[in-house]
Amino acid sequence: MSKSLHPSVVAFKDFLNRHPGLRAEIRKSGHSWQEYYEKWNLLGEDDPFLEKYKETKNSADKEDKVDKKSELFSQLINFTNKIDIEKVQNQVKQLNGTMSTLQELLAQFQTEKKPNEPHQNQPFNWFKD
Repeated sequence: MSKSLHPSVVAFKDFLNRHPGLRAEIRKSGHSWQEYYEKWNLLGEDDPFLEKYKETKNSADKEDKVDKKSELFSQLINFTNKIDIEKVQNQVKQLNGTMSTLQELLAQFQTEKKPNEPHQNQPFNWFKD
């Protein structure tokens, strides 16, 4: 951005950094940042509405970690619910068949090379009687 932020916006950002509980509440609730900025701007930092978000950084960090873990777990559950086991089994069978075919081809090439190997090890004799 070429423009610098308005001083009140910078002050609000500083307020959010000092009060991570408010930041966590905004993210959790889905409300807009604008709403809370306007309340902060009109009511001031010491208003009882904003007092409840003044908490220690450690507890907010712990809440963020718990929220992230629970969100990851819920995403994992949703992902496993969407998996079709029959499709997975069919794909594993196809992969198994492909691997078997490759093994058979490799075995054929190895058996074809074995009879030719003794001729390759013997030097060519130019002056044969």
